[in-house]
Amino acid sequence: MLDRRTALISGAALLAGCAAGTGPGQTGRAGTSRFVRTEGTRFRIDDETYRYAGANIWYAAYLGADAPYGNRDRLRRELDAMAGLGLDNLRILGSSELSPLKNSITPAFRTQGPDYNETLLAGLDYTLAEMGKRDMRAVIYLTNFWEWSGGMMTYLYWTNGGRYINMNDPAHPWPEFADFNAQFYNSPEAMGLYHDYVRAVVGRTNTITGVRYADDPTIMAWQLANEPRPAGSEKIGKPNLPAFYVWVAKTANLIKSLDPNHLVSTGSEGLQGCFNDAACVAAEHEIPSIDYLTAHIWPLNWSWVNAADLPGTFEGGAAKVRKYIDDHVAIANRIGKPLVIEEFGFPRDKGLYDPNVSTVYKDRFYGLIYDAVLADARRGGPLAGSNFWAWGGEGRASSPDHRFQPGDTSYLGDPPHEPQGWYSVFAGDESTKAVIRAHAAALKTAR
Repeated sequence: MLDRRTALISGAALLAGCAAGTGPGQTGRAGTSRFVRTEGTRFRIDDETYRYAGANIWYAAYLGADAPYGNRDRLRRELDAMAGLGLDNLRILGSSELSPLKNSITPAFRTQGPDYNETLLAGLDYTLAEMGKRDMRAVIYLTNFWEWSGGMMTYLYWTNGGRYINMNDPAHPWPEFADFNAQFYNSPEAMGLYHDYVRAVVGRTNTITGVRYADDPTIMAWQLANEPRPAGSEKIGKPNLPAFYVWVAKTANLIKSLDPNHLVSTGSEGLQGCFNDAACVAAEHEIPSIDYLTAHIWPLNWSWVNAADLPGTFEGGAAKVRKYIDDHVAIANRIGKPLVIEEFGFPRDKGLYDPNVSTVYKDRFYGLIYDAVLADARRGGPLAGSNFWAWGGEGRASSPDHRFQPGDTSYLGDPPHEPQGWYSVFAGDESTKAVIRAHAAALKTAR
């Protein structure tokens, strides 16, 4: 078995020396601007601690596109609705790869070639411009471990002669998809295409505002990917850890070289994406050019609760959630960096998808996460913010079976591979919105 500390030295530390001036104390422009920076285990803006209540809205750039698949009027209404709840941080998709994978979104930000989708990139421009008007911050992820936006599997498909695996293919059961994806970290060709796109986006100038992305304090952080994992199984993943750490360091260093003003994070699930191994999570986030630790929490996906029996399984799941949070707080304290719970989701009652279905247990779960964030903030801990998954707002499933249909433009918080309405917070979810609003207000007093 690979020695964990050896993996850290041979992987992450290999490139740490390239990240001069980009450690967790980086202040951007001498700390005098509105850029978010880190100071120990805290986020800071100027001389104030920055803690936040946020959301995921992966489809923001799609709404922002001036195209038949876009809806700028709706985007502005959704931003207003979230701002009205006190949400000031949005995690959004900044890349998608045109893919043969069954459940991937189209259109995409890019194809295999060097000409990227300017209409969709302008949708990202428009989103950032509108967020800036509302004093919101963006966390932008630049590819995806999963198939719903093309992601790493598509980069491999482009460079390995056309081979790929669909997620949830009965012929390739778990963890074959994730193990296949692990080849990405060892493919110079796939990595080269990905890094070309990173250069293009991080180096972009906003066509709406005329401001370089690197100079825009609306952006809080660049994120390497959505939920990158070293693999799905330990058999593949443990030997792959050095290559995974090198990928993290190389990409983070590249972003810092293009844009020293903004934070960089991994987009990791935390323990669940790293074999439930605290040493693996610490090694991934101790890399100097990674500014903070991320964690995602999915009790239903991880079988901690049963959708058909939420009353009978909620408390057992809640105990596991509390431990998961405590374990990540301990890692954040150990490595001396802030922690964000940047994805957490829970189903509607009885596991149904319709917006008319009640949200009693979803609201309790949100309260559980928010109580943990607030308690840690009040004691000066590293848990600095959260982004629930996900804002569905005005979106509604276009099909009675709640499945995403090719060409759908009524975007929900649930990506194309998931039932539409599974984890979305709709504009009419008044009880859930009340929980969110109360937390956002309380968090402001914890600063």
